Amino acid sequence: MDSVGNSRRPNFLIIVADDLGYSDTGPFGSEVKTPALDKLAQTGMRLTNFHTASACSPTRSMLLSGTDNHIAGLGQMTEHMASKEAYQNRPGYEGYPNFSVAALPEILQDAGYETIMSGKWHLGLTKETAPSARGFDKSFTFLSGCCNHYNYEPQLDDPSHSIFTPMNAGEFWMKDGAYLDRKKDLPANFYSTTSFTDQLIGYLSERKNSQKPFFAYLPFTAPHWPLQAPAEVIAEGVYDEGPGVLRSKRLQALISLGIVPKDTEPAPMTHELWDSLSAEERAKSARAMEVYAAMVDLIDRSIGRVVDHLEKMGELDNTFILSMSDNGAEGSLLEAIPIMGGETTVNAIINKYYNNSLKNMGAGDSYVW
Repeated sequence: MDSVGNSRRPNFLIIVADDLGYSDTGPFGSEVKTPALDKLAQTGMRLTNFHTASACSPTRSMLLSGTDNHIAGLGQMTEHMASKEAYQNRPGYEGYPNFSVAALPEILQDAGYETIMSGKWHLGLTKETAPSARGFDKSFTFLSGCCNHYNYEPQLDDPSHSIFTPMNAGEFWMKDGAYLDRKKDLPANFYSTTSFTDQLIGYLSERKNSQKPFFAYLPFTAPHWPLQAPAEVIAEGVYDEGPGVLRSKRLQALISLGIVPKDTEPAPMTHELWDSLSAEERAKSARAMEVYAAMVDLIDRSIGRVVDHLEKMGELDNTFILSMSDNGAEGSLLEAIPIMGGETTVNAIINKYYNNSLKNMGAGDSYVW
């Protein structure tokens, strides 16, 4: 951003990836090609000691309030608080940014900024806590924590899976303050990263006052599980050597970039050794990583699209851009969670509705992590 001789107030664009690992992009040593982020890093600043919360909604509450997540009302993940009596009716555990703090879009809106958002909210499901109630002039949002990236959710129409029926009540998707019907109102070719980017660019194109500064917020749901990406973006064979080799390569890249000391020792690996897995297990593990990398690739392409649009608008040099992740890479295995055991669990739903065969991994009707 060029501020020399520029009296205009700057625009702001904040981009948030979901569960993106520290070394998953080019500026931090990844083998995944991320030219858009590479260019931003080369022409801007790479923050190597940047910290977030360890989980999703607490980070988002701090980002959009400028305060500690407990002060903001997200002392814990909303989903965890709802099931534990210890958190009920306690200050700092409201499950949404409470009204003792001012949200960043509210502050900028009051300062004359146009405020727009497209992507994941995860800071409240009601109209009173939705983006439109916390300072966003325009917003296209998924209000909850995660979803199928292709909007393939057959379990939501199955009354036998009662734990999911609230999601089918039209309360998780919203546009400009109105709830959306996921089956009728989302694009037929919906893919989360692409569709969120399309809408943000649409909002930018619809601006009626080009002299009014804007605050744009683009929080993706990718690369959060389920791991899904278009087949044409998935590169095969990149991860056939296994995670141990990949870890060594990334560590050397981080050392070469000067991000970590030369004598850095990685933490011990906790999963089974690659050579001890069967050929099928190795193939599926490598495929999952290929799909994950494709999701990161698509995030970068989308960032490039937004940057190109800003340049065409003549706003790029007057826009402060921050790209970050809400936390580090996914650290748990879904099969270790109690919900994976019986007929009404996520595991049962995967077995009933999804095809996790090797050839189908990454498709909308696959569910892998």
